[in-house]
Amino acid sequence: MAIAHRTVGSGPRHVIVLHDWFGTSANWGSVLDFLDREDFTYAFMDYRGYGDRKYVPGRYDLAEIAGDALALADQLGWERFSLVGHSMGAKAMQQVLVRAPHRVTRLVGIAPLPAVPYEMDEQTRALFYGAPADPGKRRTIIDLVTGHRASRVWLDRMVRHSVDISRQEAHAAYLADWQPLDLSQAVADALKEQPVPVRLIVGEYDLAVSAQLVRATWQPAYPDAEIVTLSGSGHFPTHETPVALATAVEDFLRD
Repeated sequence: MAIAHRTVGSGPRHVIVLHDWFGTSANWGSVLDFLDREDFTYAFMDYRGYGDRKYVPGRYDLAEIAGDALALADQLGWERFSLVGHSMGAKAMQQVLVRAPHRVTRLVGIAPLPAVPYEMDEQTRALFYGAPADPGKRRTIIDLVTGHRASRVWLDRMVRHSVDISRQEAHAAYLADWQPLDLSQAVADALKEQPVPVRLIVGEYDLAVSAQLVRATWQPAYPDAEIVTLSGSGHFPTHETPVALATAVEDFLRD
């Protein structure tokens, strides 16, 4: 089965890009306008139940995302590649690392969920687990993770996109997988086999995945990981600070 995807650029550096819980390959904001298309080839993949693959059946979990990402790399003829993952996509890219450590050259996490479970109190859990069936809860989460700074128009647009492009059962199932999943031992084993450079990009106003959380949850597994904080951004720097994000990603991938 061919993996539907969007390609940006035609350069020699190959990058597979994994989206967040609310987005798709089509919802990366204006950051796409600022990517270096001569130096890089980016392959943006939708997950099963989302976007161009909305009606592709599946289990809707991170292991399935990893399998599809590796199938996409094979389809493109990429033996080795870097990975960029946004939020849930950053946890999914670690699942790819676990599956095929010798194929991964670099990791870039944007507002990155860690390999360990994402802890939630009862109120937060009710909010997140209610979001698949309730657009109002989706809006509350998006407003929260951007620091209550985004306009009504943008928040409404993000919620409409999220509802329109994902199947409710897929949205719910991915959350039920990524929130409690603990990949930490599998990641440690993969890194013993093949160390990989890592950059973690955090928004200054992200109230869900803060720099403090990233240091506490990522650096035990990746002690040499670089953490970059983007001023003026929350959880969606693809929309909020696209030039700074493109620069932070590509400066690292070029090293």
